[in-house]
Amino acid sequence: MKKNSNIKLVYTLPERCRVCYTCVRECPAKAIRINNGQAEVIHERCIGCGNCIKVCSQNAKTFIRNENDVIELLKTSQEVVALLAPSFPVEFCEVEDYKKVLGAIKSLGFSKVIEVAFGAELVARKYKELYNKEEDFYITSDCPAVTYFVRQYYPELTNNLAPIVSPMVATARAVKKYYGEKVQLVFIGPCISKKVESDEVDIAITFKELRTLFSIKNIDVEQCNGYEFDFPKAYKATVFPVNFGLSQTMGRYHDLIENKFIVAQGKEDMQQAIKWFSDESHEKKNLELLCCEGCIMGPGITNPTVSKFIKQNLLINYAKQRISETKQEDFEKTIEQFSDIDLSTSFSPQDRRIPSPSYDEIDKVLKKLGKHTASDMLNCGACGYPTCIDHAIAIIEGIAETEMCLPYTIESLHKSVNDLALTNEKLTSAQIALKQAEKLAHMGQLSAGIAHELNNPLGIIIMYCNLLLEECPPESALYKDLELIVNQGNRCKKIVNGLLNFARRNQVNATETDLYSLAEKAIESVIIPEHINIEIISDKKPLRAMLDADQMLQVLINLIRNAADAISEKGEIKVILSEESNYYVIKVKDNGSGIAEENKAKLFEPFFTTKPIGVGNGLGLPIVYGIVKMHKGIIEVETNDDINKGPTGTTFIVKLPKN
Repeated sequence: MKKNSNIKLVYTLPERCRVCYTCVRECPAKAIRINNGQAEVIHERCIGCGNCIKVCSQNAKTFIRNENDVIELLKTSQEVVALLAPSFPVEFCEVEDYKKVLGAIKSLGFSKVIEVAFGAELVARKYKELYNKEEDFYITSDCPAVTYFVRQYYPELTNNLAPIVSPMVATARAVKKYYGEKVQLVFIGPCISKKVESDEVDIAITFKELRTLFSIKNIDVEQCNGYEFDFPKAYKATVFPVNFGLSQTMGRYHDLIENKFIVAQGKEDMQQAIKWFSDESHEKKNLELLCCEGCIMGPGITNPTVSKFIKQNLLINYAKQRISETKQEDFEKTIEQFSDIDLSTSFSPQDRRIPSPSYDEIDKVLKKLGKHTASDMLNCGACGYPTCIDHAIAIIEGIAETEMCLPYTIESLHKSVNDLALTNEKLTSAQIALKQAEKLAHMGQLSAGIAHELNNPLGIIIMYCNLLLEECPPESALYKDLELIVNQGNRCKKIVNGLLNFARRNQVNATETDLYSLAEKAIESVIIPEHINIEIISDKKPLRAMLDADQMLQVLINLIRNAADAISEKGEIKVILSEESNYYVIKVKDNGSGIAEENKAKLFEPFFTTKPIGVGNGLGLPIVYGIVKMHKGIIEVETNDDINKGPTGTTFIVKLPKN
């Protein structure tokens, strides 16, 4: 009876999938795998319910189409019979006369159009016989999605599936009894799982595919002539596709006190009813189940947005019309004619369950998702799973990914953004430092050249001026002029020496030096105003490093002097000494006026100064820069001159490599 269950019935169109996890949420069999951010159907787990197709707003889920197979079948000389599901008036709600729909189907080339509702009449009578025996409690087997779900995920309940064929198969057997075994059968209905239900039907198509066939053949249903159903015809079973349809056809009406039936429709209620049935502690009842909200809401219908209640009313009106067109005595004679048909079937379990992971495995995944306590379990359902634990289990089973967790992904995204911002900030700082270093290197080369060229003539000028000064009487009018020349010449020589230091032409004579003692000596060498408090903070004493003590003393003196000059009122200077893994770190920190943003890039350029003329020559920081670079170190500046942005002040950071 069963067709190949390995057929890829439902599949994803990758180019349309937006990975919203709606299909994951709506799949009762959890047959959707998220792989590298792409939703895939796990075909061996799929029950063909079509929920994923109905809920996908991007039309990324579709099913195997058989329109061309039907066209090829109709081209043969063999007789082809259409088996039409009783929910067709809901599909063609725009057509007032249902007989025109039959006429349109006949126009496609079908020899007969038989209503599957007749098979439902036969099946309902078999169910009545089964329930009257009261030997056991059963789950209805007319919905293939339900039978697949039970066989795959509650295999221990397989024997509770009613051993009765579906209305489609019952109709197929009735048609072959009456018209012969050689007739070809095409089922037309709202269901996708019918495509793989039984080999007794040659092809099963949906109403969507039927409309496509009408379009291919240019058939306008409204313009078609009316056509009656062919023999055998149904009676009350036209209500089979709606809630309590089977009970209604059987003549067993819903009684909350006496009736031993539970009727459930839709994936949630269907699953809950089966779960309840499997619990041995509950009193057993027969289950009348449909995976959809009635066949009128099947995935093969083209108007899914029309309300279920509107569709139900349409079907009931159609059922009333069909009952009014049929005489009960004639129908009973027809039923008697087919009473000897074998409507039995059997089901075998196909266990698709995956062993539950251990607590430790689940806990490990939850911690990876940042869920360490009960309050972290948001159970928001954004991932498509009802709880965080269900999501963790799906990850372990290999059908879900950690990125599906929205809080986890948002947190990871924030971290990535922060890391990226930090990386960009470091990169920007490195680029600025590189440009600055390149700029200062060029200036160093220029300064070294100028200093070299000026040194010799400047030395001669100073030497001859000193000779003239010695020979000139102090009372002479020329004496003061010569003295001024000598003083200014010496000043120029100091500037040239400063340029040489900046150009890093001096050698480093490294010796083991205590940084704390060096800082104390530097403070003693600078006149600190009384309104400034200065202190040394050190990780440990002594803090020994290999460096040129004289040159590094010059660095500290310049930095401390600049810090003192930046403090106009009461303030403080801190010389902070510390040790990192690869560096000795010296910080000179003040709470002075700070350095304006536009001046930061010029700090180490020769002759740049913000001090008044005559107070500074702009060589202090360039010399500091040159000495630090000679030690293969790093010098950085942190400063703020805007009181609205926090405390003002400047910190110079010197990092000297340990090796």
